[in-house]
Amino acid sequence: MTIECDVLVVGTGPAGSATALSLARHGLKPLVINKYGWTSRTPRAHITNPRTMEVLHDLGAKDEALKHAVPNDLMGENTYCTSLAGLEIGRIQTWGTAVDQAHNYAVASPEVNWDITQNYMEPTLLGTAAHEGAQVHFHTELLDYTQDDKGVTAKLRHRLTGEEFDVRCQFLVGADGANSRVAEVADLPLEGVHAKEGSMNIVFDADLSRFVAHRPSVLYWIMQDGSDVGGLGMGVVRMVRPWNRWLAIWGYDLEVGRPDVDEEKAVQVVHNLIGDDSVPVSIDSISFWTVNDVYATQLSKGRVFCMGDAVHRHPPTKGLGSNTSIQDGFNLGWKLAMVVKGQAGPTLLESYSAERAPVAKQIVNGANRCISTFFGIAGAIGLDKAKTPDDMKAALMSIGDGTPEGEAKRAAVSAAVFNTRDVYDNPGIELQHRYVSDAVLANPDEDPGYAGDPEVFVEQTTYPGARLPHAWVTVEGVRTSLLYLCGGTQFTILTGIAGEGWAKAAQTVGEELGIDIRVVVIGPMREVQDIYGEWSRVREIEESGALLVRPDHHIAWRAHRWESSSPDDFAAAMKKVLGRS
Repeated sequence: MTIECDVLVVGTGPAGSATALSLARHGLKPLVINKYGWTSRTPRAHITNPRTMEVLHDLGAKDEALKHAVPNDLMGENTYCTSLAGLEIGRIQTWGTAVDQAHNYAVASPEVNWDITQNYMEPTLLGTAAHEGAQVHFHTELLDYTQDDKGVTAKLRHRLTGEEFDVRCQFLVGADGANSRVAEVADLPLEGVHAKEGSMNIVFDADLSRFVAHRPSVLYWIMQDGSDVGGLGMGVVRMVRPWNRWLAIWGYDLEVGRPDVDEEKAVQVVHNLIGDDSVPVSIDSISFWTVNDVYATQLSKGRVFCMGDAVHRHPPTKGLGSNTSIQDGFNLGWKLAMVVKGQAGPTLLESYSAERAPVAKQIVNGANRCISTFFGIAGAIGLDKAKTPDDMKAALMSIGDGTPEGEAKRAAVSAAVFNTRDVYDNPGIELQHRYVSDAVLANPDEDPGYAGDPEVFVEQTTYPGARLPHAWVTVEGVRTSLLYLCGGTQFTILTGIAGEGWAKAAQTVGEELGIDIRVVVIGPMREVQDIYGEWSRVREIEESGALLVRPDHHIAWRAHRWESSSPDDFAAAMKKVLGRS
């Protein structure tokens, strides 16, 4: 038996589900498979950054996702302590809750950080995709595939019946995780180190409100002998639902091997982290994982495209995993749809790897690099010199010494805690990826570069390749973000009143290419008004100029002003971006 479809998506994690939803929103009916019986049942990924919230808004899944979200004001009192009931060493406001970081995020995005765990995010994305027309098959495993110049033939097996069958598709998307069969067959080039450290996750229920409600946070870092999560010398208690569902993270030595952890041992680990063995604890699940430092330098091969953990594997520091995976799908979905529908040439698909492979490298390197910031806390306390549990306890207790040494230690610990901001607040790495590919037409002489750290600070620009800047405008008097005038399933032209000639140019080009191009004219006495003056401050073009914005909110091309050649220039730009020159 052979089933035919336009796109086969392997995996229903954040990447696969987002891709399926994007394809469905563009009118395709992708076939999506999951080798298991349902989506993830454990919380795993959870931080949902502003850029991903923008994507969810565009995909029509934001309202449903927020039904399952923990709000920003319950996320940020990040705490370092010896146990939840023990000595508190330091606290830092994180995930955009500090005043200065809240400002940095607010300037760059209409959204904020939320905590939406993976066991809620996946069914939200996948359910919305199915409602939009995606066909979802569980208990279905990819065995192998081959490709030719017209398509891909995938061999699948239904794991309940044992039946094997083929799927013939135009394109195959591998979103099947860190042990990706799709990436393996494609033989994508991987760089880095696998399995650097070992950790276990223990999901449990317990009422911990008396320990944490006064310092609401996603993460509580526990400095105890033997915890050693990811080589950090610390354990973690992570909030899943305030304040009764939790995930404890505890390390183990990979050279010794995976420990034998039963429910009794798990409860002991949890009680150690809480610091009070009288608290009733109910264990939900125990799982194991390793810290990786791996990324692919090429994300596609022919008609096969990989994303998510299949091509970027890293520790959870910076909270980038699920976010980057969803954004992979957001980048690829509209491109696949336009090629399948004949609106774009196949060369458009080459831009996926060109644009997202640098992101994979950046986030893997960043997540691994910032682990070292934790070592500063251990060094400031003196834990790096402790040889026994008693030494560790003495070093911790000496923080309160009324001596010159104690004074110096307290100052060092305070500075070291503050320096861990790099682990949590990174508006730059989250919001300002600037793509370089054939789907972006940029003049290198105008490249603004970066004045500061591109991972930490957002420097908004309309230079082609950048994500469209956020700016507040009004639509019929109601405030909205400039970003939300764009996206959906269309290219958009943004211009001012003096640039109304772009509307006719867009209509002509759209009719020639068989696509709809939205034109938004911003100015007084128009539907969209620049009441706050923010559009004029961020646009970097004259009022008569134009920004051509792709369906994924990134700027494909810009014209500084309307000129007699503008209709022809715009037609040439659209054809080149779409691979139809």
